Amino acid sequence: MTADRAEPPAHAGLADLRGSGELRAGQIVYLLPMYRLAIATVLGATVGVAQAQPTTRPAGKPAPIKPPAATLPAVGDAFALEGGPGWPKLDWIYDVPAPGDAAGKVVIHWFCAPKIPACTDDLARVVTLKENGKVYIVAYINGSKAQAQKLDPIRESEGVGRGTVAFGRGATRLMKDLGVTGPASIVVDVDGKVQLVTSAAGPAELDARDAKVNAATAAIKEYVSSSEGPQVVKPGDKFQLLIGIKLAGWLKYSDKTPRELDITVPPDIKCDAVKLKGEQIKVDDKQLTASVTCSGPRGTYEARGELRFGYDAPGGGTGIGAESARWKFEIKN
Repeated sequence: MTADRAEPPAHAGLADLRGSGELRAGQIVYLLPMYRLAIATVLGATVGVAQAQPTTRPAGKPAPIKPPAATLPAVGDAFALEGGPGWPKLDWIYDVPAPGDAAGKVVIHWFCAPKIPACTDDLARVVTLKENGKVYIVAYINGSKAQAQKLDPIRESEGVGRGTVAFGRGATRLMKDLGVTGPASIVVDVDGKVQLVTSAAGPAELDARDAKVNAATAAIKEYVSSSEGPQVVKPGDKFQLLIGIKLAGWLKYSDKTPRELDITVPPDIKCDAVKLKGEQIKVDDKQLTASVTCSGPRGTYEARGELRFGYDAPGGGTGIGAESARWKFEIKN
């Protein structure tokens, strides 16, 4: 004979419910406020923990992106002294390419390898181009240091400031990526733009490359001069006689060399100065301007100006600039 299980009272607390051993629908009619709060807190914490759990497994670490292989540039492309995108780390016989030494020069990136007869023949040509004085060579030799030294166009102390030579695994990988064996050349002008890309080794192709390099070096100018003055002016009116210099981008005006302008005019022409020095000559970055203001009576005249200045190169050394100008003008009503 089984005794009936006692029902928990309608106002039972949590302890009473736990002691009853089970909960059946309809049994919990009323809970004291403190127990309702406890149940709500437990349920809320359970929901919060469930929401905090990740629904998916975190993604693994992304695979590293392989850099693109080096490629040959096209004519007209901007091309840096240290090469293009994807070029590997290189070992150098001398030092890394020096922007200060290469500034204002035509740069030849030259690729060759041992046991290629055409490379030995072209080496003599590249050495001759280097002797121009306005050419910087960056050579890449697919071989060991000893092999690279045999194809070195810089020639150690003979070529200080005129280039450098890469060798070893980096040069081997680079030439493989570029698809060149040698001799091959990339010719870059003073503005950093590619003028020629060639991988042909025939005499005609090498002659064309040499001609391109010589034309590019002949076009190099440290500065460009200009002059301004009137052709006709009225008596008594003031007018300017001006000489201007536009310096090349890789140079700067020297503070070590005096800047002077001497003006020679007929006796009837009166100017506020006939000699300018130092700060009387204006310099704004690459632009130099020297001018005087004059006036005079009726007549036909000719004046002359002589300007002297200096400029510094990035690799050291100072150049001297000397420019002259003539002005012919008429003063009439």
